Order: sequence, then C-alpha cells, then structure tokens
Amino acid sequence: MKRAPTVAVIGAGFGGLALAIRLQSAGIRTVLLERRDRPGGRAYVYEQDGFRFDAGPTVVTAPNAIEELFELSGRAIGDYVEMLPVDPFYRLIWQDGVSLDYNADVDAVTSAIARINPADADGYRRFLEFSEAVFREGYLKLGTVPFQDVWSMVRVVPQLIRLKSHRSVYGVVSDFMRDPHLRQAFSFQSLLIGGNPFHVPSIYALIHALERRWGVFFPRGGTGALVEALVRLFQDLGGEIRLNCPVEEIQVRNGVVTGVAVSGGSSIVVDAAASNADVVHTYASLLAGTDRGRAMAKRLARGRYSSSLFVVHFGLKRQYPELAHHTVLFGPRYRELLADIFERGILADDFSLYLHNPSASDPTLAPPGHAGFYALAPVPNLGKAPIDWSTMGPVYRDRILNALEKQLMPGLRENLVTSRIFTPADFRTELNAHLGSAFSLEPVLTQSAWFRVHNRDDRIRNLYFVGAGTHPGAGIPGVVGSAKATAGLMLADLGVR
Repeated sequence: MKRAPTVAVIGAGFGGLALAIRLQSAGIRTVLLERRDRPGGRAYVYEQDGFRFDAGPTVVTAPNAIEELFELSGRAIGDYVEMLPVDPFYRLIWQDGVSLDYNADVDAVTSAIARINPADADGYRRFLEFSEAVFREGYLKLGTVPFQDVWSMVRVVPQLIRLKSHRSVYGVVSDFMRDPHLRQAFSFQSLLIGGNPFHVPSIYALIHALERRWGVFFPRGGTGALVEALVRLFQDLGGEIRLNCPVEEIQVRNGVVTGVAVSGGSSIVVDAAASNADVVHTYASLLAGTDRGRAMAKRLARGRYSSSLFVVHFGLKRQYPELAHHTVLFGPRYRELLADIFERGILADDFSLYLHNPSASDPTLAPPGHAGFYALAPVPNLGKAPIDWSTMGPVYRDRILNALEKQLMPGLRENLVTSRIFTPADFRTELNAHLGSAFSLEPVLTQSAWFRVHNRDDRIRNLYFVGAGTHPGAGIPGVVGSAKATAGLMLADLGVR
C-alpha cells in the first residue's frame, strides 16, 4: 500500500495555519512546526496583569477567506469563534480637529466627506468605482493565483496598465479628491501591509473596496481567539502541531527536500515542506547549506523591505467608551513623515498612530471596569535606522502615551496599570524578521506578483512559501490568499488533485 504523503509547514502564523488546514482537509498528513510557545506568529497573545493583549493583526477583513477554511471540511466558523462586526471601520482624526468616521454606509461616508470638502463628494464616489474595478482584477482574479513564470506576469500586464499600476495609491487618490485630509484618509490603508502610499502601486487601492465588500470584524476573545479556532480546526482534521519546536534546517538532497531538522537533533522525513517563516531567514538560515539558499539570500538582501512598527500595549483602570474600536490619529506631517520612515531612516519627533481599543467590542479582554489598548506607530526598519531600541524603546513609549493623553485620552497616566512594548528589534529576534521589517518585502511594483518570492521555489521543486513574503503579500487577506495559491500547487504536485 502506498504511503500517504507527509508535509511539514514551518511557522504557525495565519498563512501557515491556513495552508496546513487546506492540506489536512485534502487528506495530506501535515505537521505544523512552531518555534514559539504559542501559535499565531505576528498574531501572538500576551497575558499580563489580568489583561489579554493581541500582538496583531487586529483589523480582520475578508472574513469569507477564513470562513472558507472551515467550509472545506463541512464545518462552520461560528462553531469555533464568533466574529463581531466593527462599526465604524475606523475613526480618523487630524491635529486640526477634523475627523471622519468611515464605515460601510456609502451615503453616510459621502455626506461626511462633503462636510470636509463638498467638491470631493463626487470624487469619492468615482474613487470607489475605481477601487472596485481594481478589486475585481487584482483580488478576485489574481489574489490566489500563483505567479510561477514570467509569462503569468506578462499575461496580466494589459490589466495592470489599464488600472494605472505605474501610479502610486496616493497619486490615484489625488486624482479624485483634493482635500489633504481626504487624500490621507483613502491612501493610508497601504500602511497596513507595510507600504508607503507614495510608492505602493495603485492596485493596492483595492483594500478600500475589499473592506466595503465584506466589512471589518473582530473575533470575540481577540485575534488570539481566531488563531485558537484555526488550531482547533486543524487538530480536529487530524493535523499535528508542535510548539516550542524551532526548525534548524530544511534538508535538501539533489534539489529535493527530504526532511526538516528540528531542535534537539531529530528530523522529520517529508515529501514536501512549506515555509511560513521570514523568506530571508528561510533561505539564509534554514537553507544555508545549499547553493540555492546562499544565492537567494544574497539576492533578497538587495531587496527593499517594509517599515517596522513600534507597539505599546497598555492597560488602564478606567474605560473610554467614547473611543472607537479602531482610531487613526494622523500627525502634523504625512508625506514628510513617510519619507523619514521609508527613505531617510529618521525616527522623527512626530508620529501618526493607530489606536486599538478592543474593549469597544469585547470588554472581557480586560478586568471589570478596566480597558486594554495598543498604540502602533510605523517606524524605520533596522536597515534604515539601526536604533538601539533597548534604550530608545522606553523613551518612545512615553512620547506616545503622552501624546495620547494630550490629544485623545485625558487621565491616561494616572490610570495606567501595566504596559509593554514591541520594537523593531523584537521583530528581528522574536519573529526572525529580516531587518526587523514588520511586513517582509515592501509591496512596490518591482516586488509584487511574479517579482515577489514565488509560492514554489524555482530550483528546489518541493519547497514552497506562504505568508507575507510571497504572493500576494501581507495582511490577513494576503497571507490567507497565499495559502490558497500555495496549496493548489502542492496538491497538484503531490497528485492529490
């Protein structure tokens, strides 16, 4: 009797979990290997002083892509986790007092835009039409299709030209709206996937239509509860997950993966391996003994990498019911601040912040009468700014907390119970992220689709990639979409379908 194929998936982030579930659902014996003591990758959970803090991501869009993972085996996501709609999607606030609540109600958003600048109301509706066209071409048609050869890229060039992909997101938004607040409001979303709105190609304007199509959600119990639901689904399907299990080497013989060596000296014999680990780490460390690993590590080192993030988690002995679940607090500069982060490598005195207030949707994430938050600021990666974050971290935390107290949360300091920080240095050490980048390769046109790390390696024929570093890119829809693209290749190569 022929032995059933065995596959190892390295890394239990959203991409690794989604791929493992797809493989296990198809009858492939799948072993999920995770270096840390909990699954989730970037969606790790910290429990501190009675608070439950999600490391991220906290903006859950395209829930249908996650629901599909349960439907593969005839299950329903509602039996594993409850997804709560978030309204508004975001509250956007500027230093001059202008604010905008953005949600699924087109008429309400258009009216709010008209109050900021009446001339831009019609422009917003035209931008929405553009975003929906890009969404249909860029997400629905190409988001889960692997680009394995140059011809797969050539075939879509006409669509890319028609969708103005040579233009930046900010440039295209500016064609439709003139007010600087609104140009920021409808271009900042590319920061959620690690891209500078002034560099990211306009195809990423699809994020706006994607949010409108399916909404923004938050799992009851936090993002960690969604991770736990995916792990339980994987195990219910018969999958095996090993925590505290660092992978030391992907073993290759004659251009074929034969096994995966883990900490402690043991190896797992596999028919294929897929890495949800950082792409540079995979090639430079896990494949260091191969010519392919050394060559790709050298090539990837020349690439452009996303910004990093500085995150402050903090718990308070009071609540702020007036705050939205998601707030974006824009700083006094936009283009110049982004140039500091992405180009000049300057840790500026000013910043823009994303404030997460999960208690707005689920008060159980903090003790009664308390609330837990996190504030996130995009910052340069370690390649742009080799900052000593052990020294700068506490200083930058205090700057952020002071700004929040002054602008949004009076009484914050006197009600502070606990806090913790996560810096670019932590992205490098905890997640093996190259240069401490938070989203892997920067999503510029020359590092997208075929130009990104391929879902299947071009030389090692049974080595695959899933997650932010491969097509289509970062963010939950991106990494879950990469799992679908990669699973299609793996199952075909293993002769399953």
